[in-house]
Amino acid sequence: MTDLLIPFPELHDTLMRVLVKEGFAEDAAFRCAELFAKTDLDGVRSHGVERFGRFLSYIRQEMVFPDRKPVLLSKSGFFERWDGQLGPGNLNAQNAMNRAMALSSENGIGCVALAFTNHWMRGGSYGWQAVEQGKIGICFTNTMPNMPAWDAKEPRLGNNPLVIAIPRASGPVVLDMAMSQFAYGKLSRLAAAGEKASFPAGFDGQGKLTQDPSTVLQHQSALPIGLWKGAGLSLMIDLLAALLSGGNSVSDIGSKPLESGLSQVFIALDPKVLGLEAWFEEKAEAIITDYLGAEALDGRSVFYPGQQTLRTRKKNLELGIPVAKDTWAQIINELK
Repeated sequence: MTDLLIPFPELHDTLMRVLVKEGFAEDAAFRCAELFAKTDLDGVRSHGVERFGRFLSYIRQEMVFPDRKPVLLSKSGFFERWDGQLGPGNLNAQNAMNRAMALSSENGIGCVALAFTNHWMRGGSYGWQAVEQGKIGICFTNTMPNMPAWDAKEPRLGNNPLVIAIPRASGPVVLDMAMSQFAYGKLSRLAAAGEKASFPAGFDGQGKLTQDPSTVLQHQSALPIGLWKGAGLSLMIDLLAALLSGGNSVSDIGSKPLESGLSQVFIALDPKVLGLEAWFEEKAEAIITDYLGAEALDGRSVFYPGQQTLRTRKKNLELGIPVAKDTWAQIINELK
């Protein structure tokens, strides 16, 4: 697959112009395009512009509504419930994390449960959003059924991504992970490139482990992280997201032809308001220093979650963001 190197301003501006043409208000188009472009800027290609065409198709099928914004449903102290009204998932998520951070500035902790929203694209975006404001960020979402319960033949679980982000002066620690061993975006990229996964990625039609991403995509049979433990964690995330928001569960989402109407939760904690400053930075530094001090296997290196992101961001700002030639051509064609 041939890549082009696109400067960040050009990528952002192009995506924004497509969104305006699609019916977005200019401010919403700016922020939505920025979230897509920053995803590729940080090297998370499976959840950035590669998904832009699908995002447009959902708009055209009236599964995503560009002009809708979240509406407050209820409030109790540091906890709020919002209805995403099937608006753009990344904008809804950005708004929800902003609101959770505002609540944490008042109370030390803020929690926003969001019902009836859409795919948030790169979940890590909202973890970085939190740490850039000095907050701890935790968020999770349910999805369509795309992972089997342990020992089950059919998918009844979502791969339900979880994000945990810790601010740190010398580099934030940002974990962004699905409950499947490989995210479906990663599997799609591997399949398009004709490559196998580096570890078993899921099950084939006979319930046997396979490294073939196309087989896993066909059967929606991703392997849970930690085997039965990952399956259990996926179930708990679905329960929390649906119960706290009052929105759809994985099974509800699976009853529709396309993935829409998701439930999500966003939590922010402010170390300053919580009185953690006396030890927060020193303790975080000690933990990461010890972690990185582990002897690596021959030819390997030890990294903490998010460590490579800032390096990738700097490189892509200097050299341009890699975008598949065919994908870029499709985006440009949207402006004709």
